[in-house]
Amino acid sequence: MRRWTSALALAGAVLLGVAGCAPPGGTDGDLTNAWAPVGEPTVFTPAAEACHSADFSETVYLSSYVPVECTTNHRLETVHVGTFAGAAGEAEKPPAPGSPQFTTAYAECDSRARGFLGADWRTGRLWLGVAVPSPKGWTAGARWFRCDMTELSNVEEDGDAVSRTASLKGALREAGPLRLGCYATTLTRTETIDRMPPAECSARHNTEFAGVFRAPATLKYPTAERDWQPFYDGCYTVAARFVGVSQSTIRFRTGVVALPGGRDDWTSGNRGVRCYLWVSDGKFTRSLKGAGAGGLPIRTG
Repeated sequence: MRRWTSALALAGAVLLGVAGCAPPGGTDGDLTNAWAPVGEPTVFTPAAEACHSADFSETVYLSSYVPVECTTNHRLETVHVGTFAGAAGEAEKPPAPGSPQFTTAYAECDSRARGFLGADWRTGRLWLGVAVPSPKGWTAGARWFRCDMTELSNVEEDGDAVSRTASLKGALREAGPLRLGCYATTLTRTETIDRMPPAECSARHNTEFAGVFRAPATLKYPTAERDWQPFYDGCYTVAARFVGVSQSTIRFRTGVVALPGGRDDWTSGNRGVRCYLWVSDGKFTRSLKGAGAGGLPIRTG
């Protein structure tokens, strides 16, 4: 009896299924009604040349991605978006600062930032950071890295981020307020540099930005006094070229200030060192660029 009941139940299911094949009256049986097929899911990728009101974050989450018009107040601008490829793209998580893959991404950001700004970003009051996808974004297939630029109030004394209402695109192609220039440097009682407030080059000053020394990748970040000598040597070379005097005499004409980025920047791949020529008792009232031996004579005292 139990077997017969099961057979009836099955027969009923078959009959219902056959009946369901006929469309109800007034319908054509096309359940999709010519809807377009659903496309393949896409992975979130941030836009290049976009501005953001938030400060830099090394990890970008979709929930916090709110770009704004660059003509409105913002503190960050994405100058380029690149892609982790090869072994970096096949890893289980985004490359970490200090890894060869992250250093390669930083170098790409550095190069693209030059083209975007019109000059090396280190010649201005600017900072470059590289941001990567969140862990969930990476798992979902995101393989991008974002090159973000921030204007700072100064780069000599750990300046703060500055709000802008204009894009940085082309901002360093010509002289302007972003460019590093002259300073009226003050000393402490122990004759070390205390502060480097900016000054007009036409006003009395004793320090001037001379350029950027590209330190070799093998050079370690300075932690002791003896570590600084290669940085000074590199900046003396930059200073001599800036003034237009011989490498053999530059050390008798001026001192130098060498400012690499912070340790985290160094780990990320930033090997650019800002170089300043500095004469502690100098009273210059013009730029020393191209001034030659007459503008920066040998000092005998």
